Formats: sequence, structure tokens, C-alpha cells
Amino acid sequence: MAKIRVNRVGEQIKKEISDIIQNELKDPRIGFVTVTSVEASGDLQHARIFISVMGSEEQRRETLQALERAKGFIRSEIGKRIRLRLTPELSFHLDTSIDYSEKIMEKLREIQSGSEESS
Repeated sequence: MAKIRVNRVGEQIKKEISDIIQNELKDPRIGFVTVTSVEASGDLQHARIFISVMGSEEQRRETLQALERAKGFIRSEIGKRIRLRLTPELSFHLDTSIDYSEKIMEKLREIQSGSEESS
């Protein structure tokens, strides 16, 4: 039962953080950010937010730094929007699964084009 609640709260946090990043933050360093997932601890005191950023490695690093600086504001907004006894401590991490899947798709395209040329 507790795991279901943790997952629901994690999904709500994901939705609210996406809204906060898109509509509330005005930092120009924050580029096109997608919140891909949120992993909340069992006691809901910590939340790991995984983000995907479109752009170069430097833009990703700057976006991550800007989100780290805005962490207090984001946490206070979450506290206002979601009724929890304790607002979770946030940590932002880059989600590299999209990059990984893109590399796999590129390899598959290379294999497919190679097999078409040999036929």
C-alpha cells in the first residue's frame, strides 16, 4: 500500500515540477527541459528528479546548474501545491536513457542501410 502512495506522490511531484519549470522559472540558462521521472524515497523525504535536456553538453550542464540554484524555490512551490507533512528534498539528475536509445537507433539504421546495400 505504501509503495502505491509513493508512486502517486512521485507522479504528482513530476507533474508539478514540469509546470514550475515551464511557467515559473525565468532563468535563461534553462533550455528545453523534460522531466522524465521522479524517484521518491519510501518516507517521501527525498526525491530524485530525472530530466532530459535538448542541446549540447554545455547547455545540459548549465541547465542542471540553474535547476540546482532554483531548487529552494521549486521545493517551496511544491510545498504550496501538494499537501504533505514534509516537502521532499530535491536532487536533479540528467536522464541519459534518451541519448542511449538514440545511439541504438543510429546503430540499427547503419545495420539496415548496410544490409540493403549488400542485397
